Amino acid sequence: MRVGLVCAHTGALGHLGSDPADQHDPATDQHDRRSDRRRGGGRPAEQVGTHQHIAQVAAELTARGHDVRVYERRDHPDLSPATEVAGYRVERVPVGPADRIPTGELVPYVPEIGRWLTDRWAGEWAPEVVHGHFWVGGLAAANAVRETDIPVVQTFHSLGVEQLRHLGDAYSGPGERIPLELALTRAVDMAVAQCTDEVDELTRMGLQRAAVAVVPAGVDTARFTPEGEAEERGRRPRILSVGGLAPGHGQDDLIRAMRLVSDAELVIAGGPAEASLADHAEARRLRQLADRAGVAGQVRIVGGVPHDQLPSWYRSADLVACTPRYASAGRIPLEAMACGVPVVGYSLGGITDTVVDEVTGRLVPPGDVHGLGVTLRRLLANDAERFAYGHAAVDRVRCSYTWDRTAGALERLYERVVRRRRPVEV
Repeated sequence: MRVGLVCAHTGALGHLGSDPADQHDPATDQHDRRSDRRRGGGRPAEQVGTHQHIAQVAAELTARGHDVRVYERRDHPDLSPATEVAGYRVERVPVGPADRIPTGELVPYVPEIGRWLTDRWAGEWAPEVVHGHFWVGGLAAANAVRETDIPVVQTFHSLGVEQLRHLGDAYSGPGERIPLELALTRAVDMAVAQCTDEVDELTRMGLQRAAVAVVPAGVDTARFTPEGEAEERGRRPRILSVGGLAPGHGQDDLIRAMRLVSDAELVIAGGPAEASLADHAEARRLRQLADRAGVAGQVRIVGGVPHDQLPSWYRSADLVACTPRYASAGRIPLEAMACGVPVVGYSLGGITDTVVDEVTGRLVPPGDVHGLGVTLRRLLANDAERFAYGHAAVDRVRCSYTWDRTAGALERLYERVVRRRRPVEV
């Protein structure tokens, strides 16, 4: 099958096939940072997840025998128009400025991106199915095929209306995002949700339940394993938090909860490189909060961690805490579980789907700081319980959350929408 994956808003995918180190965190919806790959280095883990997702899907579908092409916007003049990565082709759309710009500023370019794709697919290669990623990629894909019989599958990765509800004032998405996402739900054949909460949100937006399929993200189980090196640590128990360093990611709740967790350290990984944290507003706010809470000696902010170094950080932890206000994919708990580390998280979104309470970790009601602190303290004090959770976590990931399973589910979904659209031969 010929598959076109459209991710129009950035040009990171060509570097992901061999070394996934470019991750976007959909909870903040900020894409205006300069790419560290131009300096030749890996990017922090919280800027990688969704682009790694697309690259892994492309590679897995290619391995299954499909002809896959990925379309991203050309965001730097030094990037080639096209490249081959892990057997699939990455084509860069020469529309808009050859620079990274905020997602909201790409909206005026969507029709032109769609026209470019239409012209491209009028030649010798045309997709049998198009899969849009993010709302801007989906809008471009829908524009490109609106006068054809090519079906469109859409993965939002995050929804503006849900982010606004959970993040409140911390929501930073462009104002036109929510109405455009609503319009997009009416233009696609099938939407892919990454968790059951997202299914409910999409149906509230007007999609029929039969037009929404749950296909969770996978985990690279060759990279994220219990075996391997671990970051150095002291004798105190370690709680690890991984994610974007921005309001809404829940590190403030964890810091407050540490008042109930004596003689343990909280390591926060995320944001810019450690050397730049002194000028980072959120890092300063969290340090001030730790001072006021009387736990400054227990909190360590290490800055951004390259994605290929994350396994060693997970392995160094006794627990991984996931306490964001919004989480659509559950990537971080899955990576931690694949490394054999129990997860304590808020019972929302992808965290609820991935973490089985009292089997692979513990779930706490969102915002329950006291319950979070008590749960962390009790689990740190129970070595046998953590050991059992860790073993069950590895089994769960390897049985249910590999990239091969993700690609297989998408393959079946593509076949279904193509059959539905394909004219019946008489």
